Amino acid sequence: MALKGNLRDFSTTQLLNLINLARKTGLLVVESKNGSAQVFFREGKLIYAAYGGQDGRLTSMLVRSGKLTPAQANKINEQPQARNDRELGALLIQYGHLTQNDIVASVKAYVLDVVYRLFSWTEGTFRFEPSQLPPEDRTIQVRVDLENVIMEGSRRIKEIERLRDELPDLDVALRFTDRPDARLRNINLSVDEWRVVSFINPKNSIRQIAQASNMSEFQIRKIVYGMLQAGLVELIQPAGTQIAAAGRAPAATFKPEEKRSVVNRLIDRIKQI
Repeated sequence: MALKGNLRDFSTTQLLNLINLARKTGLLVVESKNGSAQVFFREGKLIYAAYGGQDGRLTSMLVRSGKLTPAQANKINEQPQARNDRELGALLIQYGHLTQNDIVASVKAYVLDVVYRLFSWTEGTFRFEPSQLPPEDRTIQVRVDLENVIMEGSRRIKEIERLRDELPDLDVALRFTDRPDARLRNINLSVDEWRVVSFINPKNSIRQIAQASNMSEFQIRKIVYGMLQAGLVELIQPAGTQIAAAGRAPAATFKPEEKRSVVNRLIDRIKQI
């Protein structure tokens, strides 16, 4: 019989502790207003996870980790010989495109991202289905100690609380400050940060950028907060009313043609990466 409950009574930390201590094997399904997730365990170890609404194919994981471009992923997905993730991974290694470590690291990063999302969910339901495992012949599985996951998840909870204080509203928009192209030449941005940059537009709220980029609230807050501190962007109301960041004077307003020019240059740089 499946174990069922409510996140108000039993937190993600407590669930993972139970699975770890009891060395459970099976599937944990968590559902809330934030979404749904499926997390698989073998003898108390995290081995696989999937997030509802996301494309959990290996190619998508490799794009998120910067190992493939979206165009490369689309081309690979069209190949008939790659019927599942295991076969695809074997082909990529065989033809020398990626190493086994590249693939395992990308899958692990995706799986952990799914699980770390759950730590901030305080409402919703869960159920644990014993002995249920993902199909080994089609999925690439990892093996992660839950002690490390619990410690990192707990640390992120504290960081989430701080970021929510610093950036409480995700329904505001972003715009570039004066001459962001000059600043960007001296800053190394990650793949996720470039993805956010490509969506910056007064019409796009931070929440919409997160949804388009398949990012959690923690990820988007962390990236936007870093860009704000670096002086790359500033917050604006959807109607165009600027929100002054603490200790920073309002920056000059872009003319429409200047804004388009900056955005186009940034997008061109992204395509070259």
